[in-house]
Amino acid sequence: MGRPSKSLISRERAASAALSVIDTQGLDKLSLEHVARRLGVKAPSLYYHFKDKNELLAEVALILLRDIDPPKIDENDWEKTLIRLCKAARRAILRHPNAAPLLLQFFPRRLLLGAYDFWISMCPYPPEAHMAIIEGTEKLTYASALFEAAARSYGVEPMPDFDLEQFPNLTKAVQANPYDDEEMFEEAVAAFLRGFRHLPKTPKSLTEDEKKRARRLGIAKSVPAPSRSPAG
Repeated sequence: MGRPSKSLISRERAASAALSVIDTQGLDKLSLEHVARRLGVKAPSLYYHFKDKNELLAEVALILLRDIDPPKIDENDWEKTLIRLCKAARRAILRHPNAAPLLLQFFPRRLLLGAYDFWISMCPYPPEAHMAIIEGTEKLTYASALFEAAARSYGVEPMPDFDLEQFPNLTKAVQANPYDDEEMFEEAVAAFLRGFRHLPKTPKSLTEDEKKRARRLGIAKSVPAPSRSPAG
C-alpha cells in the first residue's frame, strides 16, 4: 500500500496533542511516543514536522499565547484596556498550568512584536516611558501566571501556611486582603500603571490603518470598522 497523499498529522495537531498529554500527565511525562499514540501514528512520523522534542515544546508554548482572548478596546481608557489584555494573557496560561513552565524556556517574544507595537500605539504617555510599561506589565503578567500555575500543578496554596505570631505583619496583610488571586493581580498592574500618571498625556485614537491591522492580527476585539465615505 502506498503512502497517503496527505499527511495524517500537522505541526498544529501534533502540538495540540502534546499539550493534551501535558495537561493530563504533566510536562515531565511527555514523550514523542505519547504524542504519537494520541495521534494514532508512529513516533518517527513526528520527525517529519519537528527536528526534536524541544522544537515540539516550542510549538506548544506558541499555543498558550495564541489562546489569549483579546480584550475589547476602550479608546477612552487605555489603562483599562491594557489591564484587560494582561488578565486575558494570564487566564490563557492558567488554562494549562502544567505547560506554563515552557514559557520560561521557549518564550516566543518575536510572536508578540506586532501586539506590542499595536498596544503601545494607544499609549498616551511619552515614548520614553513605553519600554518601561511594556517591561513592567509583561513581567507582572507572566510572573503572576507562572507562580500560580506552579501552585496549581503541585496542588499547593500560593501562600503557604505560617505561624501567625511569628509573622504578625504578614498576618495582618493576609487577613486584610480583600482580593482573590485575579483581583489581586489586577490591582498590582493598576498600581504599576498609576505610577506613570505624573507624565504628560497626549490623547490617542486609533487610525483607520491601525484598526485594520488590529482586526487582521486578531489582537483586539470590537475594533470599529473603518468609516466609509458616502460614495463607498
